[in-house]
Amino acid sequence: MYNQNINIFDPYNGLIRGNMFKNIYDNYGKVFDIKPINEQAELLTYIDMYDFACIDLSLYLDLYPNDIDTINLYNQINNEKANILNTYEKKYGPLSLSSRYLNNNKWSWDNSPWPWEV
Repeated sequence: MYNQNINIFDPYNGLIRGNMFKNIYDNYGKVFDIKPINEQAELLTYIDMYDFACIDLSLYLDLYPNDIDTINLYNQINNEKANILNTYEKKYGPLSLSSRYLNNNKWSWDNSPWPWEV
């Protein structure tokens, strides 16, 4: 999935290191693996890691807007994020106001059960 010539971490390793770029990564301290406790937490971890990767790659693309390899990688990761977000929201409910799973006829944020009540 990830072009090793670009010298970029996969989204998970980028998240736990706080940097997607191997050539500028400086060991900030001990790296801890993320161990989700259930399926919902695992999906949220995937959303976090793809979101982090998109943000970090978009910052790079602000400086190098013609880097086709990174643009393609960004698009690929962004599509993965959209798929995981869709899976999460279908199962557990909306995470944002832009969710397609919100009922447009009423404000549904305070509908029970809340995540910690499940």
